[in-house]
Amino acid sequence: MAEMSDFQKAFLIGQGTGAQLFTQKEFDDALEQAKTEIMAFAVETARHAVMIERKACHELVKELASAEDEGEVCTALNNAAVAIMDRIPTQKWQ
Repeated sequence: MAEMSDFQKAFLIGQGTGAQLFTQKEFDDALEQAKTEIMAFAVETARHAVMIERKACHELVKELASAEDEGEVCTALNNAAVAIMDRIPTQKWQ
């Protein structure tokens, strides 16, 4: 680990009280856990954002399909809308 600043050292040893609040290992473990939780949250947020965008694309293509007369273009657009939502089955909109 990198050299600690005076502030970090003072914080770890509880400056003024003379009592150590927690050990360096406890601090490192808590920091690692916090990093893990932040990354998990970031991944889930990104996944949710992708699903919001996918749903918007799906709705746009469905709108275009409904504007078309029955026929090959309408069918192709409807198939595209379904494919957008089914692109990654494990990430279906809930």
